Amino acid sequence: MQRILILGGGSQIAAATIAAAAHNGSASHVVLAGRIDDDGQPTASVRLVAKELQQSHPALGVATVAFDGADSSSHAEVLRTVDVAHGPFDTIIVAFGQLGSPFSLDIDPGQAAALAHVNFSGAISSSLAAINVLRGQPDARLIILSSIAAVRPRVGNVVYGAAKAGLDCFAQEIAAPAAKVGVDITIVRPGFVHSRMTTGLDPAPFATTPDKVAADILDGIERGRTVVHSPSILRPVGRVLRSLPGPMWRRISAQ
Repeated sequence: MQRILILGGGSQIAAATIAAAAHNGSASHVVLAGRIDDDGQPTASVRLVAKELQQSHPALGVATVAFDGADSSSHAEVLRTVDVAHGPFDTIIVAFGQLGSPFSLDIDPGQAAALAHVNFSGAISSSLAAINVLRGQPDARLIILSSIAAVRPRVGNVVYGAAKAGLDCFAQEIAAPAAKVGVDITIVRPGFVHSRMTTGLDPAPFATTPDKVAADILDGIERGRTVVHSPSILRPVGRVLRSLPGPMWRRISAQ
């Protein structure tokens, strides 16, 4: 993991992963791809991540580029352009997503569809574009940030959870063909992470931090795991949640 492209440049989990890799002496250059403001500048979250990485790791090259996770039609061309300008990359992290507001049946259908699109369709199109960019690179790896919510979505965030479930299944099934063209896939299923995205929300059991997730990601890669749970207790917990009868799960998940 030396030259890394983060799709979702404001992601604290992805930034922590880069920081940990840089601390270990592997990461040398990172490109933060994210949305831009009306004035054409990276959003505040992307600028903050860039500043923090540059301050904590002065030897790490940091650049920012424009990227819209919801604009699936642009993903192939954008990634090719970024690769020409800043690559070649050996690692791409698909880290963008939106949690959305608590679900109710009164949600605007268009709003629900847009949320599902960025978390599912946009992640799929960018993952496929990433694989094509990574082809032929030594030790190429695509890291896809899923969620423990993919294992058993609950009604409170059902659109987000269902989208992550679809992305998770997709990532699992393309791991084998991707490996045939030299790209290893790592799927990451964090639990509740204390981050900007979850500010103001009540933490779920086994809540964790971006730094701890980053450590689990690097450890999982070292161990050759396709799916990384963070914290690791979520692996057996996920199996239990998946097997619970529907009425019991709905009572538990409503708490």
